[in-house]
Amino acid sequence: MSIDVVIDLSRYNGAVDFARVKAARIAGVIGKATQGLDRIDPMFAANMAGAQAAGLLWGAYHFGVNADGAAQADYFLATAGHDVLHVLDYEPNRSDATTMTLDQAKAFVTRIHDVTGVWPGLYTGALARQVLGGRKDPVLANCWLWLAQYASKASVPPTWSTWTMWQYTDSGAVSGVPGHVDRSRFHGDLPALKRLWGVGR
Repeated sequence: MSIDVVIDLSRYNGAVDFARVKAARIAGVIGKATQGLDRIDPMFAANMAGAQAAGLLWGAYHFGVNADGAAQADYFLATAGHDVLHVLDYEPNRSDATTMTLDQAKAFVTRIHDVTGVWPGLYTGALARQVLGGRKDPVLANCWLWLAQYASKASVPPTWSTWTMWQYTDSGAVSGVPGHVDRSRFHGDLPALKRLWGVGR
């Protein structure tokens, strides 16, 4: 089974009414925290405070770039904190020269695990297929997969046996969020979602 209860946010979504978001039966919110080594999303603090005040599950993601992966992880943790759900956004940047490499992605997720004791999620789709082809990566396999694929059916890269979350649209609608919003399904029920978030851990 899967449940359609997760959204992700960044500055592009504007000001969000999180009480209305919760009333719309959204359970989890993942906000952009950082990018590279020097960019903090200007809505991160407000989104975190609003989501947590509304009693929503809160997570944070980092948009990876072509720079030291471990250093990006440290920068991300300094902003997002250690006790939230962590995700690496591993997708193409504006050009190949600025896109995070596979080795940098592996260094990032390994540092998150070394510091927190928990492997982060990996948000990816086309880039993982491009750099891995049909190969399985033993480091990235430790991460739960947040699949980015706007299609009627999910197709999972060989490194993972299934998706944990599937972002199936970037043009969804949720009460309390202006305009369009990314929506994701979770592969499981609400108690399993809370376990992924570490509730009670």
